Amino acid sequence: MSQLLPSKRLCYLLLVLLAGGCMLNLFLQAASLGMNLFSAVLWVSAYPWLYCAGSLFLFCILIIGSVIVPNPYTGPAVVSIVFLLLGITGYEKLATTGEPLFPWDLMLVKNAAGMSKITRGMISPLVLVASVIMVAVLVFLIVKLPKIKAGFLLRMGMGGMAMALAAGFLVLVSGQSPVIAALKYQNIFWNQKVNYTQNGFLFAFAGNLRQNLLEKPEGYSREAVEAAAAKYAALPDSQATAIPAEQPNILFMMDEAFFDPTRLPGYMFSEDPLAFIHGEDNKTPSGFLLSPEFGGNTANVEFEALTGLSMYFLGDGTIPYQQRLVKMSSLPSIVSILKERGYQALALHPFDETFYNRNTVYPVLGFERFTSEKDLPDAARLTPDGYISDKAAVDEAVRELQAASGPVFLHLVTMQNHFPFTKGLNGPNTITVTGGQPEQKDELETYVQSTKLTDQALAYLQQELLKLKRPSIAVFWGDHLPALSAGIYTAAGWDQQPRLKHETKLMILANYDIGNEPLGTLSPAFLGPAVFGLSGQELPPFYKLLEQVKAELPGLSKQVLVGPGNSGVLSGLTAEQQRLLEDYRLIEYDLLEGEQYAKDLMF
Repeated sequence: MSQLLPSKRLCYLLLVLLAGGCMLNLFLQAASLGMNLFSAVLWVSAYPWLYCAGSLFLFCILIIGSVIVPNPYTGPAVVSIVFLLLGITGYEKLATTGEPLFPWDLMLVKNAAGMSKITRGMISPLVLVASVIMVAVLVFLIVKLPKIKAGFLLRMGMGGMAMALAAGFLVLVSGQSPVIAALKYQNIFWNQKVNYTQNGFLFAFAGNLRQNLLEKPEGYSREAVEAAAAKYAALPDSQATAIPAEQPNILFMMDEAFFDPTRLPGYMFSEDPLAFIHGEDNKTPSGFLLSPEFGGNTANVEFEALTGLSMYFLGDGTIPYQQRLVKMSSLPSIVSILKERGYQALALHPFDETFYNRNTVYPVLGFERFTSEKDLPDAARLTPDGYISDKAAVDEAVRELQAASGPVFLHLVTMQNHFPFTKGLNGPNTITVTGGQPEQKDELETYVQSTKLTDQALAYLQQELLKLKRPSIAVFWGDHLPALSAGIYTAAGWDQQPRLKHETKLMILANYDIGNEPLGTLSPAFLGPAVFGLSGQELPPFYKLLEQVKAELPGLSKQVLVGPGNSGVLSGLTAEQQRLLEDYRLIEYDLLEGEQYAKDLMF
């Protein structure tokens, strides 16, 4: 019986673990509020029961760590380090992209080697030094603290009770009960910033573990989908803008973190970094892409462009590639549509193939072959530590088009302009930028230099298209604005202008006549119908639905709604626009979360 009785040292350990749980919870909350301890304390005073419940959960996790490792201090130390790193990562993500940390972000841990390159310069030296000191202190304490002996039955009892309580917390967060109401917890999945601010990091993070992409629309059924499919199938096909002599090659070129920096007011450039793009603006269809993202989450822009499904309907912070598509066997897309029409479907991304699970997701969308960085060992980089250049990526894309015997759909995602914007990463800066703060000069000039190189790569692509025998069309756009220092956008006055913070450059090039009608501002979900009109393709019923939505809401995102004919930002929706969005939401739910009735009816 003596081994069942806790010793005085064990009681002290439990008290320390309880205090540790409270401190970790306070740290996580401070990190999610910009490392503001005062704001975290104010949150605790406003939501004391949420804080206590979260601290109890962490206490249980620390106990579990203590009983599964022979040394009772080692497990809690490792657990503490993990949660401290979680808080620091959340803080860095919030500071860089303006979004909190989500459970699905942790799937990128498997890409640790690539992430170290991408995030170089994001984590401050002070944080790194503090982390090393903290680990050293923990190791010292583990060695020096007095030993505690606990019998097997006591350890198993403590561990089992802690596991049950921790599991109960996760079940509680994912459901609805009087206890939840008493804690003042509400899963505000439609606005994740408010979700994390109001509920705290632990409850918001845990609540997202079982988050659906979108809620089931009222009236969802096979009959409802059939009715929608019949309605849009009956619409006449829109008149093609251009009809080439044979099926043209179609190239999508989504350029990492690319936008037009000359749009920033208050800055002057020693030369135009986008000389080719600006020179072609009135000669070919061009405009702006309304990105659903800012500073990151490239895969969501890619998701819209390839599937025609909109992030507008999905919960804040969701990443469909990682949350849903990895679990699917197939999903209709522009890739699968063109494959059925005799196209070869190829993907090209000169970086790690596993980022955003592309190696798993691309076959789901219909791609036959995926060329990634590992397949391009000799591809040119501007510097040894830089990413594969846009010019080298374009070279590889052109080689694929030249080698094909039939029409090709090729989707290219570049990396050259990715963070960090470290001086010299892409070679010497040749453009001087004046204006703004002196400490931002190198960062801005480095980014502008990268856009100049992209502009040159695009000019090269146009020349190479003209050499191809088969009609070919290339759709170029930036996925989102870069994660430049916040002060750059603040000085430009863009913090209060979400449209400008989400508009990237969009341009379509071809080796046959496609006219020069301006594109205005378009959401990526509408790129499929737009390029089908310029390539003489018949529209499937789903694209006819997209055409109807595009006519009313060419820019459709949570941040901005752009009205008909790019007339301006809307503050509300008409009855017709609401009806179209209800149809759109119905089909999107069916394809992502429902029974996929539309798969055979609308594609």
